[in-house]
Amino acid sequence: MRHGHGGSAGHCEDEWLKPGHGIGRGNLVAPPGSRRLRKALDADPEKGHSLSEDETNDRCTISTNADPQARRAGGAVSGRLVILGSKGGPAIRPGGPSPTSSLIEIGGRRIVIDCGLGVARGLVEAGLALSELDLILITHLHSDHVLELGPLLHTAWTAGLKRPVRVFGPVGTKAVWDGFCASLSYDIALRIDDEGRPDIRALVTVAEFGEGVLLEEGGLTIEALRVEHPPVTECYALRLTQDGRVIVFSSDTAYFPPLAEFARDADILVHEAMHPDGVDRLVERTGNGARLKAHLLASHTMAADAGRIARDAGVAHLVLHHLVPADDPAIAEIHWTEQVRTSWDGALTIGRDGLDLPLPGSKHQRKTA
Repeated sequence: MRHGHGGSAGHCEDEWLKPGHGIGRGNLVAPPGSRRLRKALDADPEKGHSLSEDETNDRCTISTNADPQARRAGGAVSGRLVILGSKGGPAIRPGGPSPTSSLIEIGGRRIVIDCGLGVARGLVEAGLALSELDLILITHLHSDHVLELGPLLHTAWTAGLKRPVRVFGPVGTKAVWDGFCASLSYDIALRIDDEGRPDIRALVTVAEFGEGVLLEEGGLTIEALRVEHPPVTECYALRLTQDGRVIVFSSDTAYFPPLAEFARDADILVHEAMHPDGVDRLVERTGNGARLKAHLLASHTMAADAGRIARDAGVAHLVLHHLVPADDPAIAEIHWTEQVRTSWDGALTIGRDGLDLPLPGSKHQRKTA
């Protein structure tokens, strides 16, 4: 059952927020009408849920601090989305979020999307053994999306990786990987000889892609759409489809209406977002002045426009990601929510590092539920 603009409350109650579904270390903002959900959560305080309601707009925010590994074990069949790093831009600050990376576990596959600084640590904290790496997808070659590609693979290798790993990325991705291997050639050769490890260069393959289908395998289809992220020309949104489930990542993009058709009827749309009130403060803090501001306004999407894409696509659930700014104490979840609610009234989650969301059941699971 799909719900877009004006109809998501039923979806929240009947599919996403059934008792027993962990919402993660972030908040899902449910629209009005989720009374049965609140009653169910209140009736089972042992689940670890806490509930608060914003009286001004009659929407509720549901939080859970349930253990991610327990949630992973309980929901292994359906899979999950984990936001490993939620910040837009490469800079990091004390106690702040990490640059962009995500994990999708779906249909038995473990798929890392983007490798910003901190991805390896984020995966470990999400309960994934690095030796289980499977697929890595790179949306574009800005450093906050690719800086830790090589270090992630090398760290997985030192943690016991022996299986092949495939990396898909735009033109230039192979050069990034080859350059990393060249820079660590002494260490790689030493560990092969001294520790008896397989050659990491033989385990990793890199395939460069453009628009269209980049993988069809075992019921999983991954497609790419070129988006607008000037001055980068090779930047791609990704659509993952598996057994009737559809997850779409916007990548970095300016407001791009064709993305709505690409995301049509998705179960989850993970879309980048910028908050208008934070742009000037961010520019002042980083010191790049007018040029940085011009880049941000030309290359990224305001939160309200992300809501418009979700509405026009008829998606079931919008997750804001790659937040700009992500670490401004004056901009809290409620402020992001206020921006999105001007254009989108469906299920909404504001991303944060460690956010762990269960995926909806597969087509087969939904039929037998």
